Amino acid sequence: MTYRIGFDVGGTFTDFSIIDDVSGRVDYHKVPSTPDDPSRAIETGLTELIQRLGLDPREISHLGHGTTVATNMAIERRGARTGLITTRGFRDVLEIGRQTRPHLYDYRVRRPEPLIPRHLRLEVDERTMADGSIRTELDEPAVSRAARELRDAGVEAVVICFLHSYRNPANELRARELVKQVMPDIYISTSSEILPEFREFERLSTTVLNAYMGPRMSRYLERLLSRVSAIGVTANLDTIHSNGGLMSVAAVREMPVRTCVSGPAAGVIGAAEIGRQAGFYNLVTFDVGGTSTDVSVVVNGKPLFASSCTVADYPVKTPMVDIHVIGAGGGSIAAVDDAGALKVGPRSAGADPGPVAYALGGTEPTITDANISLGRLDQGALLDGRLPIDASAARAAIKVSVADRLNISTEHAANGILRIAIANMNRAIQAVSTEKGHDIRDFALVAYGGAGPLHAGDLAREAGISTIIVPLEPGTLCARGILLSDITMDFVRSELMIASTETWNDVLSVLLEMCSEAKDWLQREAVPEKDRALLISVDARYDGQNYEVGVDLEEPSEKTVEAFVTDFKRRHRQEYGYDIDGREVEIVNCRVRAIGTIHKQAASFEPDTSVDARTGSRRVYFGEREGWLDAPVYRRNRLAVGTKLRGPAILEEMSSTTIVHPDQHIKVDDTGNLIIALQTLRNNANNTTEAPHATL
Repeated sequence: MTYRIGFDVGGTFTDFSIIDDVSGRVDYHKVPSTPDDPSRAIETGLTELIQRLGLDPREISHLGHGTTVATNMAIERRGARTGLITTRGFRDVLEIGRQTRPHLYDYRVRRPEPLIPRHLRLEVDERTMADGSIRTELDEPAVSRAARELRDAGVEAVVICFLHSYRNPANELRARELVKQVMPDIYISTSSEILPEFREFERLSTTVLNAYMGPRMSRYLERLLSRVSAIGVTANLDTIHSNGGLMSVAAVREMPVRTCVSGPAAGVIGAAEIGRQAGFYNLVTFDVGGTSTDVSVVVNGKPLFASSCTVADYPVKTPMVDIHVIGAGGGSIAAVDDAGALKVGPRSAGADPGPVAYALGGTEPTITDANISLGRLDQGALLDGRLPIDASAARAAIKVSVADRLNISTEHAANGILRIAIANMNRAIQAVSTEKGHDIRDFALVAYGGAGPLHAGDLAREAGISTIIVPLEPGTLCARGILLSDITMDFVRSELMIASTETWNDVLSVLLEMCSEAKDWLQREAVPEKDRALLISVDARYDGQNYEVGVDLEEPSEKTVEAFVTDFKRRHRQEYGYDIDGREVEIVNCRVRAIGTIHKQAASFEPDTSVDARTGSRRVYFGEREGWLDAPVYRRNRLAVGTKLRGPAILEEMSSTTIVHPDQHIKVDDTGNLIIALQTLRNNANNTTEAPHATL
């Protein structure tokens, strides 16, 4: 037998999924994260999983890895001491940025300090023009002097970013050689290799973050590989990156910036596949972990992608799953501010010390403490009894920190914490759906993460969503999503030109070169030829516009420029609601995504129906309208396919708890998913629009 294991390192827990490639049996595991060294939690979890299942470590054929290590370095400013060598006159681009103000009227908001201080940003003479011609040759002695100055300053990484190097990287590549002569072991990132796209600030910011993360990410990976090897596992380790695909350790060392939304991207990929299997193709993904809530949209079975985001307020321009993140997770702290208003998040208790109920030193009440106080979570222990709970401590913390300060009961304080959290989550849902032109009534909500199913019933009612899907062991779906991800890498080149009969052949020639580059990468990644695929697209805009839309090209060699322009106009209408007759179309970026397809064994579902699924009942607070109700408690893995239940009900499993409200109905589908219908909303929806793609 061979097994594949996916693991995702979160802020509070590290999650594991393992699948037997022969039988399709899936098992799950969860351990507390170790923020000081995430590889320790991975080693602990792998060891426990192997011992519990009685595996031979040599039977493990693949390890997939989701990580927040790179993101946390930027958030906590724990990256490497980094220096910059750039074109004379451009050392302050990193600090000047775009001069945009995300909070226009809030004078307290400050731009983050540049990751490279000014005295480590050095200039040299060189100039590449926008057409790729070199007007000023590289001053090689100046580059060598700059390298020596940075070496003497004790930098661990060097960024080389020259003007217009995306059109001609010759000067950057030569500068790299000169720096290596002075500092043979230094970590170097060149902008022409990390992001060969126009827009100088975003290219520089992305390359700086890559170098800032590089040395410490490399050391983390070395520790991780050493710990995995010590267990006896010999399988290759792949890491999921921001576009939802996998890449090798070598690729991560070179481009760690591409792992910035690693784990959340895996969750969206997993949710899309689970939705497809269940017959739902339009989805809102709802991932609530210990520190954050991540939401995204899947349309017609495909996740939506973005070309940029911010990490700790630093711009990053790289293809990624379009995910909206807010600071509302199980560990988010509730507090009353100086004006007497109750706030929830974005501060989090994280894994250390965690919620008050965990009895690990936490003193500030969290969303988890509110759920425990209201009976929504087991009053004794979580994680199948491995995590003891002190419910009285949770209630006491809410009373002191919130209820007494607002002169309300502990019950109302806890409910207020949840209501604020749900309102914040709903705003995030609207940002990725309604505000982008999607009718949310046509979507199903996929709830996962340790706390997603806890809040899905409230959120769906608030957002107007009539169907909820809760996958098996939802607290580990990001880890399971890793096992459903392919090996991928995105390649891009900026080619600014008006689309015409004369220029179209140049575009096709560039795409042909990029396809060759992508195929070479797949070869280096050891992807069998039968499992290789390429996705090709072109970003374009109307002449004079500032931002572009992507146009897919299934067979570029067979596409005429007239057909391309027609496709562009259709995409522009879809994105913006209009097109512009008579305006020329400008080609901006050529893109190729290399894909190495991973075999995906369908998971089997084997409920334990030999034991009664109902384990008891407890009093649960369902809000001001329903109040406290006696809710039967079920063990989820004992519910047979086709089981139907009416709320109120509590369904417990190792990684999560699902709350079914009194107006909601539940059914177990063929693959073990819980399909929850909000009957009132469904009846209303049926009067105005079609229900989501599958119905009960």
